[in-house]
Amino acid sequence: MPMDYHTIKNWRFDEVVHHYDEKDAMLYALGVGLGADPLDTQQLRYVYERDLQTLPTFATVLGHPGFWMKDPRAGIDWVRVVHGEQRLRIHAPLPAQGTVTSKARVTHVIDKGADKGALVVTERSLHDDSDALLATLQQITFCRGDGGLAKSDTPLPPLSAPPDNAPQRTCNLSVAPNAALLYRLNADPNPLHADPEVAQSAGYPRPILHGLCTYGMAAHALIKTWCDYDASRLRSIDARFSAAVYPGETLQCDMWRADERTLRFVMRAVERNVVVLSHGTATLAESGRATSAI
Repeated sequence: MPMDYHTIKNWRFDEVVHHYDEKDAMLYALGVGLGADPLDTQQLRYVYERDLQTLPTFATVLGHPGFWMKDPRAGIDWVRVVHGEQRLRIHAPLPAQGTVTSKARVTHVIDKGADKGALVVTERSLHDDSDALLATLQQITFCRGDGGLAKSDTPLPPLSAPPDNAPQRTCNLSVAPNAALLYRLNADPNPLHADPEVAQSAGYPRPILHGLCTYGMAAHALIKTWCDYDASRLRSIDARFSAAVYPGETLQCDMWRADERTLRFVMRAVERNVVVLSHGTATLAESGRATSAI
């Protein structure tokens, strides 16, 4: 059964209730590289239970509906799907421990044409025990093996490309050799990130890092460079996944201030000089003083 617009657009998701504790929040922070310097007290606030603060991108591993595109009823060539973009809005800080209810829906099904694929936009909202909205996430999935649908939605507004001039600030972060093995304990046990044989069968020389781990490392770079490690100032972060990252590499985040609250950024794997996250945009809360350049 081929992919059908109406089937995907009206896909029914069950609400997901996700209980998490301080260990989960700290494990996520460790997975995206916080605590690499155990004597850095600014990083320690994310990996030590005293006055624990959560990273905004922790939301990406909470209340996930699972790999629903693998369901035969979807008619999607799930082997060929790739995570194209991730967008996140933070409405209130995530508690260091608690319960969230996740509500998901498909908001857009965008046909690129027969044999050209289709884009599926899944929106997920996270709510606390009082049903207050904590975060809204949009995942844009590129279904490369589909397309040629009978109907199509209007595309989302495109993400902005970075400026052509030299970045105003840069931040280099090291990807630990065991980063993928650590990050996969959060939510994604795909063997592509752990098993060398699986990675090689998929065309990679060795296991790759999760895209959402790279995304979390971008948030780390932004918070470190512009927010003096105060994650509560990061209100949104959007990016396009453009290439795989390998554990052990160095990631360089190049950043530009577009206006008082808006930043543009890209991330590249330094050793290969390959852009791995492109079209990055983040917004910050007002107030606070930017830190010095890294």
